[in-house]
Amino acid sequence: MRENKENERFKTMKDLKPGQIVTELDKYIIGQKDAKKSVAIALRNRWRRRQVDKDLQDEIAPKNIILIGPTGVGKTEIARRLANLTDSPFYKVEASKFTEVGYVGRDVESMIRDIVELTVNDLRNREQDAVQEKAASIAEERLLDLLLPPSSKTGASISNDIDIITTEEKGEEAQPKASTREKLRKMLRAGKLDSRPVDLEVADKSSPMVEIFSNSGIEEMGINVKDMLGNLMPKNTKRRKIKIKDAIKLVTQEEAAHLVDMEKIKTDAVTMVEQSGIIFLDEIDKIVGKEKSQGPEVSKEGVQRDLLPIVEGSSVPTKYGIVKTDHILFIASGAFHMSKPSDLIPELQGRFPIRVELNSLGAHEFTRILTEPKNALVLQYIALLRTEGIEIEFTSGAIEKIADIAEKVNSTTENIGARRLHTIMEKLLEDILFKAPDIDEKLIVIDASFVEKQLMSIVENEDLSRYIL
Repeated sequence: MRENKENERFKTMKDLKPGQIVTELDKYIIGQKDAKKSVAIALRNRWRRRQVDKDLQDEIAPKNIILIGPTGVGKTEIARRLANLTDSPFYKVEASKFTEVGYVGRDVESMIRDIVELTVNDLRNREQDAVQEKAASIAEERLLDLLLPPSSKTGASISNDIDIITTEEKGEEAQPKASTREKLRKMLRAGKLDSRPVDLEVADKSSPMVEIFSNSGIEEMGINVKDMLGNLMPKNTKRRKIKIKDAIKLVTQEEAAHLVDMEKIKTDAVTMVEQSGIIFLDEIDKIVGKEKSQGPEVSKEGVQRDLLPIVEGSSVPTKYGIVKTDHILFIASGAFHMSKPSDLIPELQGRFPIRVELNSLGAHEFTRILTEPKNALVLQYIALLRTEGIEIEFTSGAIEKIADIAEKVNSTTENIGARRLHTIMEKLLEDILFKAPDIDEKLIVIDASFVEKQLMSIVENEDLSRYIL
């Protein structure tokens, strides 16, 4: 079963050729062709590995990638979109959050536990969504049992405090229980009983919790103490009066959780992470220490040495079982302003054989970013203001002016790439966004003169632009 599920996953990649992967990435990311080409090959190689002989599969290691470039040029977005293309488990973590073993901080193995946890939760939610209809049916029967408790008598008997039989029915002889149950079912589905309270057994969340703290944190031990104690001790429940409308949702969720095979989900999650997981190590340049330095810099090299076995391939214990990292794809990224990839320890360099430099973005790229992607920033603001009944249009001159300003501010202050566009657009449309509910004019045209009027005074003042843009 485990193997079949993974094979189905890779069948979807058969028709996803490297050129098509790049085309998909082009819908959201402007430029950076070299980076897109490299990740497309890495993704396709995963499918290729699954097609070779079993004896050779384990010998083919993923070609990990380092993306080199300033912030805001698309490094993280490339990795995230790549994972979405094949629905692969994806986890992003800043390398600077890890510390050397023996120091207070996060253990490098925690990223493996985190990606497994995210994958388990995702699979569980999907499985619960798939059984919602069946769970709702079971929940309906449970509520009907509460409204019409089972009785040895052949006639219907309904609690005095649940007055749900119509006046006409009261004058007639007692109806058979099955008939009454169907009447209740119709009323329940029609929402006529939504406001009626019902006694329901629910989990008691007020019970005291046992927490264990240590230097490395309980999550780093790979043991879920709460789950262990929960399995040993009886579940606490209490009776509550809940409106039927809320009770239906509560019971449906409970039944959906019961219908899901958690053991299968855990097994599938581990397999997915091992075979198709992608971990994005951001800010890897922050753990590069200067040559022959002392003090805190020693810890940076220590982090690299701790990362090495994970990237190289090792077995990490998690609460869902042992996870082998041999075939997880690691994509690292960093600006490398003060260092270079060759400053990494040689062993770690060897585990990232593919290095791609991403280009800085200029006015031309900003113009395309504002309008071309499926999630283009201009389209986002048009959609937001449309909710207020306002149509907003951007002229080509306005787009070019915004792009020019973004390039100028990036060159005179810190270069944050395309993220600068978010700040500029928010400042440009600040007054319109604030007054939108009360604006009578339903069509607003943003042209180059409007952009100049709103922003040029800030742009020309370098000190002011540092704080505002």
